Amino acid sequence: MIEVHNIKKSFGDQMILKGITTSFEAGKTSLVIGQSGSGKTVFIKSLLGVHDIDSGHISFDNRIYKELNKDEKRDIRTEIGMVFQGSALFDSMTVEENIGFPLKMFTNKSPSEIKERVNFVIDRVNLIHANHKKPSEISGGMQKRVAIARAIVNNPKYLFCDEPNSGLDPKTAIVIDNLIQEITKEYNITTVINTHDMNSVMEIGEKIVFLKNGLLEWEGSNKEIFKTDNAAVTDFVYSSELFKRVRKMYLDDDV
Repeated sequence: MIEVHNIKKSFGDQMILKGITTSFEAGKTSLVIGQSGSGKTVFIKSLLGVHDIDSGHISFDNRIYKELNKDEKRDIRTEIGMVFQGSALFDSMTVEENIGFPLKMFTNKSPSEIKERVNFVIDRVNLIHANHKKPSEISGGMQKRVAIARAIVNNPKYLFCDEPNSGLDPKTAIVIDNLIQEITKEYNITTVINTHDMNSVMEIGEKIVFLKNGLLEWEGSNKEIFKTDNAAVTDFVYSSELFKRVRKMYLDDDV
């Protein structure tokens, strides 16, 4: 579990995060949404330790990050997997080399152990027969699978995904969403996803954190978001025609 207590972050005279308190449970897919300028990118980077917060605290399974020493902070970073927006694969490496990279960098596993683990996660994300292909030789959806495999190859406790569906067609995006959710539950990972994709909100939003102007404006599940009367939330999500149709369906079911 990741717990966030009253965190604030400023750059110069501009306060970006204005006191956010929330939590993210293991085994659940939690989504962070909000308009541009809402603070969600700074929020995610603060969770990752990229930004040092001004006040408040962030804890990883009861370990308060700012109170840890250098080695303890490094230990937490090794427990984090990251899926980047553009996949961020190494073009010169094969699929299996990309996936095995964290193991070579951060573990003392032997080449045979690395190969065994890489093959396991390749099978888990259904990338059979892609081991020796380069990123340019596979589709965007397969590249995302490689990015997910790389993120989980080191058995992370925490998984962060930045716009994992960016650039994907709707059908492939749903497949990637489902894969992330399956892996989250299967390995009991604390997963936090930064997204603007309302399809993701509706498909896998077990917890949704909606930020506005650096504040936590609303939080709840994908079922609760369909029924909220919070004006800021409805103004944001109503731009999605799919959301309008699904919300109507949920409300009609309650009649």
